Amino acid sequence: MVESVPQSSEVNLLASQGCWAWPKAVVELFKPRGVNLIVVNSPAEFTQVLRHKRVHATIVDADAGMGQLAALRTIRTDYPRVPCLVLASECGQDIMDHALGMDVFSVIRKPVDMQIFRQQLDRLFVKRYSSHVFA
Repeated sequence: MVESVPQSSEVNLLASQGCWAWPKAVVELFKPRGVNLIVVNSPAEFTQVLRHKRVHATIVDADAGMGQLAALRTIRTDYPRVPCLVLASECGQDIMDHALGMDVFSVIRKPVDMQIFRQQLDRLFVKRYSSHVFA
């Protein structure tokens, strides 16, 4: 199902706090497009933000101290339609099986190649919202 995406200044992405410098790089990618990046530290914070704000996609760091994919499980339980990207330092069969089982849009290996990251976001937004906000 294709949903409409509002003006780019109203696009919200929700991400887990990573153990590395990617949030700053991602903010640099989003800022010119007027996209809001909301960063949280726990699965409970994911749920709280999703409950109170329209979120167009989530970015889950599978290695962030929340337990392997715990945040994704939390999101999928209460908000199964929110598209998700997963970042992982190990993209073995186990994580791929979990991601597939939880209908993850894409798994991206860390360290993240920002060109691949932007391309995956663009694909997600074109497929889900018919929007080229990341083109």
